[in-house]
Amino acid sequence: MDHPESRTRARTMVAGVAWNAAGRGLPLLLALLLTPILVHQLGVERWGLFTLALAMVGVFGVFDLGVGQALTRALSERIGAGRGEEAAGLVGAALSVLAALSLLLAVLLWLGVPLLVERLLSVPPALQPQAIAGMRVLAAAAPLVVLNAALWGVLAAYQRFRAANLVNIPVNLFYYLGPVLILLVWDDLTAVMLVLVAVRLANTLSYLLLLRPLVRRVLATPLRLPLVYPLLRMGGWMTFSGVLTQALLYADRFLIGALLSLAAVAWYATPLDLVIRVWMVPVAVAQTLLPAFASAYATLPRQTAALLRRGALMVMGLVLPIALVLAGGGREILGLWLGPDFAAGGGMVLRILGVGIFFSCLAFVPGAFLDAIGRPDATARFALLQAVLYLPLAALLLLWQGIEGAAVAWTLRCAADCLGKLWLAARLYPDAAGAVRRLRPPLAAAGIGLAVMPAMPGHAAMLAAGLAALLAFAWLALQALESAERGMLRGALRHPGGLLRAAGRP
Repeated sequence: MDHPESRTRARTMVAGVAWNAAGRGLPLLLALLLTPILVHQLGVERWGLFTLALAMVGVFGVFDLGVGQALTRALSERIGAGRGEEAAGLVGAALSVLAALSLLLAVLLWLGVPLLVERLLSVPPALQPQAIAGMRVLAAAAPLVVLNAALWGVLAAYQRFRAANLVNIPVNLFYYLGPVLILLVWDDLTAVMLVLVAVRLANTLSYLLLLRPLVRRVLATPLRLPLVYPLLRMGGWMTFSGVLTQALLYADRFLIGALLSLAAVAWYATPLDLVIRVWMVPVAVAQTLLPAFASAYATLPRQTAALLRRGALMVMGLVLPIALVLAGGGREILGLWLGPDFAAGGGMVLRILGVGIFFSCLAFVPGAFLDAIGRPDATARFALLQAVLYLPLAALLLLWQGIEGAAVAWTLRCAADCLGKLWLAARLYPDAAGAVRRLRPPLAAAGIGLAVMPAMPGHAAMLAAGLAALLAFAWLALQALESAERGMLRGALRHPGGLLRAAGRP
């Protein structure tokens, strides 16, 4: 039996985080290099449409009905309890239901694209035929995105992060390289969307190949649709939360497209797309933590709470330096990356969003914890409360202060989301209350340091404030560790080769 304690070992966590980070980090580096080329190839208005299309792909992921994460949780519980033989029936029922529902979604999206382009977005008439054709092609990716989310959930439950990311890396590289290459021979948004669909199909096939033994068992197991009902109940809350989260993430750019212009969408969406690339860090951590939380929370509360605390500190420590750089040097970063026009249009937006991304990243850890302990309903209700407050606030600040006002609203929502999920974790799992209390001082130091960065008058002041925030956070984070954990950290810093060897093992 794969004992829950073995699934929470530091070596297993380090390896999972490292591979998940590599699977997102390498394509991210290529994306950063290729974005200026794509902007040049497409032009500002078509680039604005392209970012909206990517937003639509992101929304597709929530229509797996939460079954991907629910599968991770359900399979992890069964694996930890020695009931792994139940996986085939569960996976078969889940994939069958998702395939049928996602095909229906694709049809509805195909039918609704003209309304979106012609009525809801400020697309120039000359671009409307290209936009409609391209987005209709992209609708075909909906079933692939949904199935990929579920298949990833299965791989995560078995903690097969190394194998999954070894196939993800080349596939995801072409998610960014493919559009650049196709535009050299076919200068049309439809061509770009065809490439994105092809990449998603390659991703699906690669996951199925990794799961060959399980797929064979699934095909040999009679289909029992009732097995999917508990997943749908759990996943229903995850879906509700996911839909609201995606809506809150992308609502501001659609508001800008409706109230301002496609150029304003580009000035805002490009900095936002840049900062949310930082999500590769907390996603790598949260995807590793979720199966460990699900296997251990019922029988190992002390270890589970410690895992929550260490995971949150890891995310804060990794993200804070990046957030400080973004909050302090947003204008300079955009200028070097995309030129002076983007620096002038979106520099302050990037600085404000740099503050919010720190809180957004940290929220992934308590979010994964709440899902793992079976309380996605709490996350969903909290997301609904955020939507009620955030959407009018975003519209008001957008009309008052333009895209900088929208960035402020986004940052405030991220801070509320993070603090609220930590509070929920402590309330719903009392053993985690002590862990959350120990996180408050380093979180406060990081938050205050970030909040003052956009207001710093010059580079010297920004550098001083950033260093002060890092030093204060580092000292308080060390105090949040137990003495044994500090000893392990010192050992890891003296001999980092051990961590690298752990990450390289399957």
